[in-house]
Amino acid sequence: MLYSLARPLLFALDPEAAHELALGSLKLLERGGLASMLAGAGPAQRVNCMGLDFPNALGLAAGLDKNGAYIDALAALGFGFIEIGTVTPRPQPGNPKPRMFRLPEAQALINRLGFNNQGVDHLLANVRRARYRGILGINIGKNFDTPIGRAADDYEFCLAKVYAHAGYVAVNVSSPNTKDLRQLQGADELGALAGKLKTEQQRLADAHGRYVPLVLKIAPDLDDAALEAIAKCLLKHKLDGVIATNTTVARTGVSGLRHAGESGGLSGAPLREVSNAVIRRLAQLLEGRIPIIGVGGVMSAADARAKLAAGAGLVQVYTGFIYRGPPLIGEILRALPAAAP
Repeated sequence: MLYSLARPLLFALDPEAAHELALGSLKLLERGGLASMLAGAGPAQRVNCMGLDFPNALGLAAGLDKNGAYIDALAALGFGFIEIGTVTPRPQPGNPKPRMFRLPEAQALINRLGFNNQGVDHLLANVRRARYRGILGINIGKNFDTPIGRAADDYEFCLAKVYAHAGYVAVNVSSPNTKDLRQLQGADELGALAGKLKTEQQRLADAHGRYVPLVLKIAPDLDDAALEAIAKCLLKHKLDGVIATNTTVARTGVSGLRHAGESGGLSGAPLREVSNAVIRRLAQLLEGRIPIIGVGGVMSAADARAKLAAGAGLVQVYTGFIYRGPPLIGEILRALPAAAP
């Protein structure tokens, strides 16, 4: 009810300004002990995935809290896990503004933010201050000015930095808003990157006495041959999971709408079936050997259940949360299997 009243005011603002206002307000509510009432969620069934025990199957996707500044406030809404980032080794401003656009007729967003963040050290300072002790995913990327041939250096640097503080680490090679980044999804490039990161993961596991899962976040704009190559790479290098999918550069379902011609990644309802198709194909290729985290176009409880039916073990929301607010969380959790008494 509260969010439905606030949304017209938020949507009258620039999307980035509305984003900061909404999260800042949520933080104030959490400090007053009120945030947990917004979603109205009951306890859902726990899920074991990647060797981790998740309180429920619903998580927040990366991108909403890039710097880890709102972890406690978001966790109070009932998410089973929170993914922060994408974070890069050095701070960077991202692409010029305006760089985020609403397409309300399609329940969609287009963004070309470009990994805007305050750098990995700033993110870790926020993580240390947070009281949250649930499963925290940290999504890592490369700086925009790091040559693609040296991208692995940035990912290795971030992995080493965040390892001790992460429940799992997500490797983002699929944003369309950093030049040439999606080249890293190519078979040769991905194999080289995965090999280096798995070696570093093992070194860190030995050093910390703790194994932190490593997952790959992929794009929806991949043909079957590319998906087959990615599945082979995931299996060969024994990655711990895959997030399907990031935003799309296609404009199916939004053609002719205001802002549809803006460059960047499209998210929200138009991405739903594309993401589901990728999840179904990955489920066939991976045969249950590597878990899938499904994200893209989850605007309702039915959408979340469709992701699970397609083969995902966990589900994340982003754009649906912006359009529906905290009530979406409660709706999804109430539709998931209930916790045992």
